[in-house]
Formats: sequence, C-alpha cells, structure tokens
Amino acid sequence: MALAACLTAGAAAAAPLAVSEIQTQTRHTFSYTCADGKTFKVTYLNAKNGQSFAILPVAGQSLLFVSTIAASGVRYQADRYTWWTKGPRADLYDATAGENAAPVLAGCATIMR
Repeated sequence: MALAACLTAGAAAAAPLAVSEIQTQTRHTFSYTCADGKTFKVTYLNAKNGQSFAILPVAGQSLLFVSTIAASGVRYQADRYTWWTKGPRADLYDATAGENAAPVLAGCATIMR
C-alpha cells in the first residue's frame, strides 16, 4: 500500500506527500488543537517492518517524521523538528531554537478514540 497524504494547517493547504516504499500496516489521522488555537491534522503510520511515522504540516509543507527512542511518550523526528507525543497531548520543537527553548507549538491535544 502506497503512502499518500495531504494535510492542512488552518486555511493553508500543504503539498501532497507520497512515499511509495513504505508498506503501511495501519494508518490513523487525528485532529489537534494547540494552546494558541491552531488546529491541524496528523497522520500516524505503522509500517509492516515495525517502524512508526507521523505526517504533519510544518511551515506549509507535509513533513514525514520517524519515531525515535524517548524516555516517555513517542518522539518523532524530521530534520530539525521534533514532534513529541504523550497520550493525547503533543508539542512541536525546533532544534535550531536552542536546547531549552519553548516549543514552537505547545499544549496540542487530540481526542483519542
């Protein structure tokens, strides 16, 4: 099954993202609302080989994040960005802002079903 996703951030549409080499086993999309009122959708993918991914819009583009080791929750990395989820809550960090910088998007939450 080929991966193809198009996510939107508010009113701005992100460009489609297609990665045909990822063999998807499960796919779930959740709507998030952050503390600043921003809303967007994140698609989580579990591949047949055991890898996990998240696709979310950052600066008007859909980025593919890959899960990495985390002390708690699930941490996803894409270039300089980290999407860190803990249950229904998540924050987006930018590594170029510095190690102790506040999240770019903070207090994001979804209703898990």
